[in-house]
Amino acid sequence: MRRAAADHRLSLFLTSPIDCGYLAQRKAKALVVDPEHPKDTALYSLLSHIGFRRNGASIYRPHCEDCQACILVRIPVAEFRLRRKHRRVRAANRDLTLRILPAAFDERHFALYEKYLGARHPTSEMNEGNAADYREFLFSPWCDTSLFEYSIDERLIAVAVIDRLTDALSCVYTFFDPEHGHRSLGSAAILQAIESAQESNLAWVYLGYYIPESASMRYKANWLPQERLIEGRWKRFEKESQAAVGAAADEEGDVNSER
Repeated sequence: MRRAAADHRLSLFLTSPIDCGYLAQRKAKALVVDPEHPKDTALYSLLSHIGFRRNGASIYRPHCEDCQACILVRIPVAEFRLRRKHRRVRAANRDLTLRILPAAFDERHFALYEKYLGARHPTSEMNEGNAADYREFLFSPWCDTSLFEYSIDERLIAVAVIDRLTDALSCVYTFFDPEHGHRSLGSAAILQAIESAQESNLAWVYLGYYIPESASMRYKANWLPQERLIEGRWKRFEKESQAAVGAAADEEGDVNSER
């Protein structure tokens, strides 16, 4: 199915339904920007404001029948303040070395990615992928993407894939050594993204889709203040009692562009 965007210059395609990767017994569909349409950071940034995300070279937005569970979340970084739990995460990871690298395939990264999936998501179809699938999922020829690489004594323990938009950073996917799960490395990566966005005078950090009914996505409610795209409007949430729907204070999940 083909749809025209409001400015009549951008075609969107509706995908066929597939099993939802987050909510059991539900089907998922998405609107996908025409694969033949030229893409760049400016277009991606504009579409992010109306709920789109990147998966590989594709730009998409969930468009499911009778379901609006996927809610795009972003953090207004100028207003973000460290809380006690954030300081604990920073203290636990003060021995990490960070390198920010251009997006490129690295065998070490791919090995860590496979180790992470095997431990944290053993039943996921992503475990069946190969190096080509990894590249197709995370990288894009048109997007300004960086790899935030974290190590201890030159041992790689985490990688965060981050897109640079015109006005924001967008967290695509974070994977880490499950042997270091006690460090809350996903949270550490978000804190670093916020700090990097602040230093670059960007307005937001996008966390992807918050899905209240999905245990692996509830952690996104904990990052406050935040803005959620609800019925086409960005709504602000400032208090945990207001923002959390089943979100444990220290729960950590994936930061990814699958959803």
